Amino acid sequence: MSVMITVRMSSDRVAKVDALVASGVYATRADLVRTAVEELLGREEAAAIDRAIIDGYTRLPSTPEEDAWAEWSARESIREEPW
Repeated sequence: MSVMITVRMSSDRVAKVDALVASGVYATRADLVRTAVEELLGREEAAAIDRAIIDGYTRLPSTPEEDAWAEWSARESIREEPW
C-alpha cells in the first residue's frame, strides 16, 4: 500500500528538483523524493547497525585470545594475496 504525503519546500529547492527532472536524472519529482527518502533511510539503518555493533563490543569487549586470532587471520589474508 502506498500513501500520498505533501511536502513543503522553498521555491529554490523546487527549482533544483525540477532542473534534475528536466535533465532526465529523475523521471518525476516524486521519483526524486522517493529516491532521497530511501537513501536517507538506508543511511539511518546503517548507522543504527553501527551503533549496535559498537554497543555490543563496549558491553562485551574481545578477549586477548580473540584479538590475537584476529591479527593472525588478517596477516594470513594479506600474505595469501598475489601481490
